[in-house]
Amino acid sequence: MSLLSEKQKNSSPSIPDEWFSPLNKQKQDAEKLTRPSLSYWKDAWQRLVKNKLAMTGLLFLVFLAIMAVFGPILSPHSVTDINLPNQNQLPSSTHWFGTDELGRDVFTRTWYGARISLFVALMAALIDFTIGIIYGGISGYKGGKTDNMMMRIVEILYGLPYLLVVIMLLVVMGPSLTTIIIALSVTGWVGMARIVRGQVLQLKNLEFVLASKSFGTKTIRIIRKNLLPNTMGPIIVQMTLTIPSAIFAEAFLSFLGLGIQAPFASWGVMANDALGTILSGHWWRLFFPAFFISATMFAFNVLGDGLQDALDPKLRE
Repeated sequence: MSLLSEKQKNSSPSIPDEWFSPLNKQKQDAEKLTRPSLSYWKDAWQRLVKNKLAMTGLLFLVFLAIMAVFGPILSPHSVTDINLPNQNQLPSSTHWFGTDELGRDVFTRTWYGARISLFVALMAALIDFTIGIIYGGISGYKGGKTDNMMMRIVEILYGLPYLLVVIMLLVVMGPSLTTIIIALSVTGWVGMARIVRGQVLQLKNLEFVLASKSFGTKTIRIIRKNLLPNTMGPIIVQMTLTIPSAIFAEAFLSFLGLGIQAPFASWGVMANDALGTILSGHWWRLFFPAFFISATMFAFNVLGDGLQDALDPKLRE
């Protein structure tokens, strides 16, 4: 009997695995439903972490910010002291990035230049952020004649050559750190305002905004509480693209002699000072400022691309 039952058991028809696939799919869907839901920002952060190139850019920017603060402090050399006997020395254990034509330490000046360049870029981006969200938010929310008039002003400013306006302001006001920030902010907010306006136009007729209007909520509060939080994704991406543009503009202006003045340093000033020494073999004087300008702009751009993908609600599962 045992042999017969075992034979019957072995000869019984097997159930195909395909029959279980709908059940498995339903089980997976049920697990997704019972899984704790992530907030928008946590989900965006997890997707950003998976982007290796964007995270590499973020880590480089964190390293750059730390060195901009502590680099000049860690170095035993001053950013302005002149030491002619040590002029144009190769990178060594004493001077890690070498020295310039006046014997000043290039390592110290590089990180001091990072401090200046990042400060100018962040301040310009912050001003663009503030003016852009206020102007674009009001324009998009009001609509009608108000929107048309405000956008015509934006189009006029957008049509002006950006660097030409900045150079003219620097010539009139005189080169200084404050002047550079003001000059970069005169027309720099236009792009932010257009992005905010477009986002507000998409959101202002949704149900939660109309509900706030029906309760008599003030315009400024609706923009601040209902509209701006839902437009922060594109705004953050725009800021990450504004900062490298401001860094490049500051370096370009300093390269032309319209930016930071001697004896202080920025990456543009260092590149300008080193330009005439390339044929002399003093490669390190141009290499380090040019490398950090390029690497910083690349890091901000890849981080901006990563944030754009991470903050896109269409890509959220």
